[in-house]
Amino acid sequence: MPKYLPLISIFVLLGFLSAQAPVAGQALVPYTLQLDSKQLEQQGLNLAQDAVQLVRFQQYELALPRAELATQLAPKAFQTWFILGSLYVQTKELDQGITALERAKSLDPKESGIYFTLGSARFQKAEYSKAVAELEAGLKIKPNVPEALFDLGNAYYMLKAYPKAIAQYEKAVAQEKKFWPAINNIGLVKYEQGDIRGALDKWQAAIAIDDEAAEPQLAAAVAMYAQGEQEKAIALGEAALRIDSRYADLDFLKENLWGERLLTETQKFLANPKIQASIAQSQASPTQVESAPR
Repeated sequence: MPKYLPLISIFVLLGFLSAQAPVAGQALVPYTLQLDSKQLEQQGLNLAQDAVQLVRFQQYELALPRAELATQLAPKAFQTWFILGSLYVQTKELDQGITALERAKSLDPKESGIYFTLGSARFQKAEYSKAVAELEAGLKIKPNVPEALFDLGNAYYMLKAYPKAIAQYEKAVAQEKKFWPAINNIGLVKYEQGDIRGALDKWQAAIAIDDEAAEPQLAAAVAMYAQGEQEKAIALGEAALRIDSRYADLDFLKENLWGERLLTETQKFLANPKIQASIAQSQASPTQVESAPR
C-alpha cells in the first residue's frame, strides 16, 4: 500500500491540456517553415501529453525525455514543468522533481496538484514539516481531496502529531468511505498511542472493506498475538502473508509507517515457527501485490 500520493495529478492534466491548448493555425507560406512561439508552445504541450500517455503504461524512460523537451518548447506553461516534476518524483529523482515543481508553482500558484506533488516529494525526503506546509497549501486551494488528506495525515504521523494525523485520516474517510488505507493508518496511530483495542477495531474495519488487503490483516494478527489470542492470530497472519509475503519484511513494514511499538510485537510474531513455515511457503510462490483503492 503506498504511503504517499501516486502519480495521479498529471493524469488529470490530460483533459486540462486538451482543453486549454488550442491547436495553432496550420496555414503556411509555400516552401517556408514557420514556427512561431505559439506553435512551439503547442508542440511542447503535445509532447507533455505524450509523456502522460507513456506514464499510463509505466514507460518512464520514454516519458522523461519528452517531458524535458516539452519544458524547452513551452517554458512558460506550468503544465510542462508540472509533468516533468511529477515524473522526476515518480522516478525518485526528488531534488530535480522539487526544482521543476517549484518552477511550475511560480507559473501558476493556484494549481493545487503542484502543492500535493511537492508534498509527496518532501515526504519522501523525510522533510515532514515542509510536506505539511505544501499539502496544507494545496488543500486551501482544493479542499477535501482524499489522497492529499491521507498524505497530510502521514506527514503529521511522522511528526508524532498523532491527534492531527487521525483528524486528517478521518477527513479522508469522510470523503471516500471505502478508503481503507486511511482507516488502516488510524490503527497504526492508535497502536503507537497504546490504544490496542482501538487499533484492532480500525484494522478490522479495513478488512471488512477489502478482505484481500494484507496490511490490516497482519497488523490485526500481531495485535491479537500480543494479547494472547495466538491461534486466531496465526491463522489471520498466515492469510495475510499468502496475499503478500513482503509484509514479512520488517524493513518493508517500516517503509509503510509501522511504528516502533508495532514493529517490536511484529518481530515476536514473525518468529513463531508456524509463521516462519508460512513465510517460507509464501516466498516460494508468486506474491500477489495488493493495491490500495483510489
